[in-house]
Amino acid sequence: MSVYILGGLRTPIVVAGTKFKSLRPEIFGAEVLRALRQKFFLQHVDEIICGNAVGTGGNISRLMTLTAGFDDSTAALTVDRQCASGAAAISIAYAKISAGLADVVIAGGAESSSLQPLRVYHPNDERFNLTAVEIQGGYRTAQFSPNELNALAMLKGAQRVADAENISKDELDAWAVTSHQRAAKSVDNLRGYIVEVAGVREDTGIKKNISRRLLERAPLPLGAGTKISAGNACRINDGAAFVVLASEKFLREKNLSPAAKILDVTTGGVNPLESPRGAQVVADKLLARNGLTYEELSAIEFNEAFAVIDVLFERAHPNCVDKFNPFGDALAYGHPYGASGAILLIHLLASLKISGGLGLLSIAGAGGTGESILIEATE
Repeated sequence: MSVYILGGLRTPIVVAGTKFKSLRPEIFGAEVLRALRQKFFLQHVDEIICGNAVGTGGNISRLMTLTAGFDDSTAALTVDRQCASGAAAISIAYAKISAGLADVVIAGGAESSSLQPLRVYHPNDERFNLTAVEIQGGYRTAQFSPNELNALAMLKGAQRVADAENISKDELDAWAVTSHQRAAKSVDNLRGYIVEVAGVREDTGIKKNISRRLLERAPLPLGAGTKISAGNACRINDGAAFVVLASEKFLREKNLSPAAKILDVTTGGVNPLESPRGAQVVADKLLARNGLTYEELSAIEFNEAFAVIDVLFERAHPNCVDKFNPFGDALAYGHPYGASGAILLIHLLASLKISGGLGLLSIAGAGGTGESILIEATE
C-alpha cells in the first residue's frame, strides 16, 4: 500500500539554554501537532509517533498528544534510536500505513537538551563507581558501546573516523563554513515550515558572518592536536518537528493532495566506535536496493552532526555536492537529537518543492545505527 506525506512543520531550532531553556519538549512539540492538525484539517489521527533521546522517560509522545488536545483514543508511541529517533518514528509510521494498520499518522520527534536530566546508576550497577557527573553514579550521556563508557563518546567517534580517513581539520572547517552560509541564504525557503513558539520565529544557531579564521579559534574538546572542534561539530539544541503520513485511501476520502510519496526506508548498523559512518552506509544500502545512484537524486539531506560526515560524502560523490544539504544542516542549525530526522525530511520537502524529482535523507545514530528514507515529489 502506498504511503504519502501531506507535509510537515517544525519549531525554530534553538540553542540549548536560551529561548526554550524552561520549556518542556511536550509543550513545544504540542504546538507543532496543533499546527499540523489545523493545516490539514485532521479531525482524527490513528497514532502519533515521537522520537526522543534524552528526555525524562515515560511515553513522552502520549503526554504530548494529550497536551496538544487530541482525543484520549489517539494512540501514541515514543521511539529511541538516539540521533536517528525522528527518522525511525517516520519509518515505523510508513510501515504501519503500508501494512494497512493505519491510514493517517503524525510522526517525527522532539528534544530538549536544555532540560536533559541527570541520571544515576543503581549502586548495584558496576557503572555506579565509574561515573560521577555532579554526584557519584551520575551521568547525562548513555552508554552506546559495550567497549566504551565515556561522556565524549560521540566526539571520540568522529575523531576516529577523521584519523582513519586522513581528514584534515581544514576540510572539516570548510564544511562548517559552507553549512552556515547555505543556511543563512535559505531562511525564506524554510519560513513557511516553522511554527512560532514562545515568541521565537527563526532558528537561532546560524552564524551569518562565520569564517575559517573564527573556526581556527574554536575550542578542541578532545585536547590539543585533535581535529573535532566546537565549530565543526553540531551544537546542542532544542526543537521539534513532525510530518503527516497518509494512505491513498485517506487522501481520496479527504480530497487532499500530498507533497511527496515515500518510496522506501531502511536502517542498518556500523561500528559503534565510528558511528558517523552510519549515514553514508544506510544511504548506500537504500539506493542500491532501489537500483538508484546519487546522481539520479534531486536533493540529498544527511544530518551533519559532525563535518566528517560531509567530507566522507564529498569524497565519495564530488559531483553531487551542490544538491547535498542545499539549505545547510546541523552544523548551522544545530541538532535536537530526537527531532533531527524529521527536520531533514521537512528540509527535503522544501528542496523538492523547488526541483521536483527524488530525494533522500540519511542520519547516523549514537551506537552505530542509521536510518534512511527515499521519497518522490508529487506536487
